[in-house]
Amino acid sequence: MIKIDINNIPLDYGDKYLINKVSKILKINKKEIKNIKTIKKSIDARKKPNIFYHLSLAVEFFNNNLENNLNYKKINLDYSGINYNKLECNKKIIVVGFGPSGMFCSLALAKMGFNPIVIEQGDCVDERIKKVNEFWKNGKLDALSNVQFGEGGAGTFSDGKLNTNLKSDICNKVINELYIHGAPEEILYENKPHIGSDKLRDVVKNIRQDIISLGGTIRFNTKLVDICITNNHVKSIEVINTTTNEKTKIDCDVLCLCLGHSARDTFKILKQLNLNINQKPFAMGVRLEQKAENVNKMQYGENYSKLLPNADYKLVTHLKNGRSVFTFCMCPGGMVVASSSNNGEIVTNGMSNFKRDNIYSNSAILVNVMPCDYESDDVLAGIYFQEKYEKLAYSLGGGNFSAPVQSVGSFLDNKKNDGNCSYLPGYKFVDLKNCLPDFVYKSLKDGLDIFRKKYKYFALDDDVLIGVETRSSSPITILRDESLESNIKGIYPCGEGAGYAGGIVSSAQDGIKVAQAIYNKIISQKD
Repeated sequence: MIKIDINNIPLDYGDKYLINKVSKILKINKKEIKNIKTIKKSIDARKKPNIFYHLSLAVEFFNNNLENNLNYKKINLDYSGINYNKLECNKKIIVVGFGPSGMFCSLALAKMGFNPIVIEQGDCVDERIKKVNEFWKNGKLDALSNVQFGEGGAGTFSDGKLNTNLKSDICNKVINELYIHGAPEEILYENKPHIGSDKLRDVVKNIRQDIISLGGTIRFNTKLVDICITNNHVKSIEVINTTTNEKTKIDCDVLCLCLGHSARDTFKILKQLNLNINQKPFAMGVRLEQKAENVNKMQYGENYSKLLPNADYKLVTHLKNGRSVFTFCMCPGGMVVASSSNNGEIVTNGMSNFKRDNIYSNSAILVNVMPCDYESDDVLAGIYFQEKYEKLAYSLGGGNFSAPVQSVGSFLDNKKNDGNCSYLPGYKFVDLKNCLPDFVYKSLKDGLDIFRKKYKYFALDDDVLIGVETRSSSPITILRDESLESNIKGIYPCGEGAGYAGGIVSSAQDGIKVAQAIYNKIISQKD
């Protein structure tokens, strides 16, 4: 196969167009072409309204010798997943958490032949969906199984974004594994791939079933409540079945802490055990909801083609006060969702289905928060900082998980404060100043004003800001050494909650890296 790049592809192109185009470029008969596969696809909107696709294609010929006569790069497509030679190992390996890092750590360990035990305090995804829908409908929160906790982690109720700044073979394997387990083929070649919350739910079930078939065990509704340490090495853990309240001790040689950024109870346990933990910066702010049509006009031009998908954006500005204001987790054609994991607290996030066909689009508008802002040396001070403003938002919204909301016009210029909002279970129009740190409030005003002057149709007066968005990343880092172990031997911090990832792919990659570190250590001990 050879790789060929083609620019300025019309939006309504099809297979016939590509065959004719490739045969013309290569100056060969189109009957010589056996197969054309898209390996990269991106939108070029620099000369709007004249918008095109750029494609990278893999071209296969009936005559294998033909490619030797063409001056193009030869390629071999590899869509295989992670794979390891199995080891005989009697070590008891436990993975805590079944979000992206826990899922891929467990999958890698299972493929290594290690038969991991996974404990997850939340439900399997089907039961979890029922509880989340009940929460969104009636404000009835299950603090153990919700948007943050349960099979698939917080990513299950998100846009399912797979774009990352990381470039590695492991990242490619993550994408391939997601495809193998049922994700849409588009994730293999889209410039900014996403699965969508609706598709991701089946993918996580398929990964779970694969882990079990390889010898792993998944225990849902099982919460870590204690870790037993002897001679600075993990020896066992204590868990509680959240359905029966039965406590059980499980022997443990290796403990993979694949925690989410909201695992606050577990963070407190780790602090008491004297694991080395540092404060870490994060970001907080609000979520902006606007009409998808206006975002499309902003990015594609006023007379944009309806063949184009709902547009996204990524904006950042650096203020004179030293703060940065930036957009995060932009969800085209999505909705704003209640993402609380504790009673009496408001947390918002964005979610999209694969088609991204909702009439609204949304994005977090965030301000960087530094450890000095916590005004405390406590390693968990960032968590307490988050909790303070989540509780203020709950009170300001009037209770029952109704979110505090303010129109952009009111937020910036004291104009009329009303409008429509997709957030469930409810919302109340208020002054968001009362649930944000003063430096966040002022920075958001400055940042939004800059963005509005630069981008037509962005954050119009009738668009709404929904408070508060506080869980952009973990406010702590659980330190680990070059072998990825913590200061307590046998404990491996991993993923977003431990401070080593941000998003599905980077979390999954970190899970695989931890599994490989365990694999390498076991091999070294056998030698």
